[in-house]
Amino acid sequence: MTHKTNHPSTNRRTFVAQTAAAASTLAFPLVGGAQTKPIKIGVLHPVTGALAYSGQQCREGVMMAIEDINKTGIRSMGGAKIEALLGDAQSTPQAGAAEIEKMNEAGVSAVVGAFASAICLATTQAAAKYNLPHVVDVGVADQIVERGLKNTFRFGPGYRKCAEVAVANLHVLNSAAGKPAKTVMIIHEESLFGTGTANLLARELPGYGYEVKEVIKHANPTRDFNNIVLRMKSVNPDIVIPANYYNEYALLVRTMQQQKVSPKAIYSVLGGAASSYKFVKEFPEAANGIIDCNHWFNPKDKRSAELKKRVEAKGLFFSYEIFMAYTAMRLLGDALERAKSADRAAIIDALEKSTFSDHIMPYGATKFVNGQNQGAQPLMTQVYKGDIKVIVPRDYREIDPIFPLKG
Repeated sequence: MTHKTNHPSTNRRTFVAQTAAAASTLAFPLVGGAQTKPIKIGVLHPVTGALAYSGQQCREGVMMAIEDINKTGIRSMGGAKIEALLGDAQSTPQAGAAEIEKMNEAGVSAVVGAFASAICLATTQAAAKYNLPHVVDVGVADQIVERGLKNTFRFGPGYRKCAEVAVANLHVLNSAAGKPAKTVMIIHEESLFGTGTANLLARELPGYGYEVKEVIKHANPTRDFNNIVLRMKSVNPDIVIPANYYNEYALLVRTMQQQKVSPKAIYSVLGGAASSYKFVKEFPEAANGIIDCNHWFNPKDKRSAELKKRVEAKGLFFSYEIFMAYTAMRLLGDALERAKSADRAAIIDALEKSTFSDHIMPYGATKFVNGQNQGAQPLMTQVYKGDIKVIVPRDYREIDPIFPLKG
């Protein structure tokens, strides 16, 4: 949230008023003639600034999960409803940490958020001061769960896991095709997510026999990729690997299309637009054939299709931000049920012991070690005939991969 005043009491009043308004549609049941006390949960995302689209999608995912949980409430707590206290990280780590301070003062029992790695790094650290449980919905930087913070839990995979899966599968696809691809160019955004992913890839790829021709970093936001694509033309890599957020990813690939740069594969790792229905709908030709190693739902679980329909009925795209945030909130709901309490220490204990399996992700039962869900894995998808289909692993495969795109 953006506040013009520095007066703390005004900040608190504004914060509580805004979040109360956001939660006013939630109904609280009468149990034994008395209203059960709601459980306050902080919902923190960058809903303004450069990451606003992704942050808004994440917020929607959490709110949909809260809506579903509140149909029955937390049964072990007399049907208590979850009350969302909404926060805006404004696309910066500093603003995210400031929101945690306000949420702590407002008495939240836990926080779900905060999408971007750099923001999650700051918010989890700020929450740790108050032993405030923080469920990370996306944030892929492995530093988030490598600092020994007992309050931090990440349901999805980190970028090390994603990079390893992506490189191993690239090698399988390339070998099956007779090894047509030998050179790689990596284009990445400048923050913790893009830089960390690019560094991992640059380190892993040579071991599989690939020559990394260049690693190019760009700012957030970047409004013009012409010079980078001209450089790409000159280097002429067999494979281009982008690692960036939605706007920059879409613009990079569209610029490649405009300049008629067509490598043997666009093979992205945690690509901000590659496995996005929004991108596929808006730029079908530029998106065609792109392979991505990313967060993805289990396509064989019928609940995935049901949730997708609900999201699309709201006029939104069923993006990874929505289903990652949705399942992160469901994970927290399961922990609240088992904790039988809104006490922070009890929730942390319940999360540590989580075996949550009632979800739409390709993970199996949850098992946390040092805050990281051990079963979390990305899937490999490919844009095919205006849709996004899983190609790897075989257990979830919907179509056979097309590699290379260009002979």
